[in-house]
Formats: sequence, structure tokens, C-alpha cells
Amino acid sequence: MSGAGHGLGKVEVRLKWDPSPPGQAPRHLDIIAATYSVDDPHGRPVYVVHYDSRSPDGTINMTRHSQTGMGFGFVEVMVLEFDRLAPVYGRVVVGVAIHQDENPRTFGDIANAGVVVVRGYQQLLADDFSQVADATAATIAEFTRSSSGAWGMREMIRGFDSDPVLFTAEMGGPQ
Repeated sequence: MSGAGHGLGKVEVRLKWDPSPPGQAPRHLDIIAATYSVDDPHGRPVYVVHYDSRSPDGTINMTRHSQTGMGFGFVEVMVLEFDRLAPVYGRVVVGVAIHQDENPRTFGDIANAGVVVVRGYQQLLADDFSQVADATAATIAEFTRSSSGAWGMREMIRGFDSDPVLFTAEMGGPQ
């Protein structure tokens, strides 16, 4: 776990990928965060945040969203403000899902894909999805609140073979 002392505070999850080759349908990836209660940290998420939503209290939201990748570095960004998250929440799992169309795609099909988790200028995690190349969705990190109330992060790269909707139900389950 990282984030000793006062915990993580505010972190960003940043996602990048290159656009589709000419003549192919756009490749669309999304960062997804699922928030779990202290009472049921591996049950159903209390709420899910993605490109079309934010947390009810504004502590988790998308500040940048792309539907094509554009190839200009990190084009999708989610901000998580753990220092403001209510004490009823004890776990947040963050993942990435690939929107599927008539030609299903995996991370191995997405050029120059990558994700980083940063706190200020400190990089907490970086991954290129190569270890989940056959997956259509993947968790990347698990954030948990300690008994003292401080938030920490653990890398959690796990691949899934599901669409974004099903992924939100599966992503926080036990490993």
C-alpha cells in the first residue's frame, strides 16, 4: 500500500491511447470508479462514476474525456478526492473498459494504451495493459481506507472479458 501518513488526499487517474487507423471505427476507452461502503467492501458498489456521471458529493469526477484517443498523451482524466470522501465509504476500485461494437476489441488491439495514477507530481502507478492484452476491461487500482481513516492504494491489474456495464458489477468482487 502506498500513501502513508495522512493518506492519499487527491489523486488523478490518467488514460491514453492512439486513435483508430484510417477507415476503422473509433476506439473508445473509459475510466470507471466503483465506490463501496465500509459495511460491504466487496458487495455491490454504492455508486459508479464514469464519463457520463460523477459522485453525488463531487469527490470523484471526470475532468477530461475522449471518445477517440486522439494520440496526444493522456486524454481522459478522473480526479478522486479521498480527503473529502465520506467516512461511510471504505473502498474504491478503478478500472478501464473498452467500448465494444461489431468488431470486439481487447487491450492488445489498442495502440499505445497506458494508464497512470498520480498524486501531485508523484507517480503511484503506471501500466500499459500488456499483462491483460486479451481482456476487454481491467481493474488497475484499489483504494482502501485504514482504521485510522487514511486512504492507501494497491495496484490491482486484473483483466475481464466483459462490456462496460457488466464490468461495473464485477470489478470490485473478491480476487
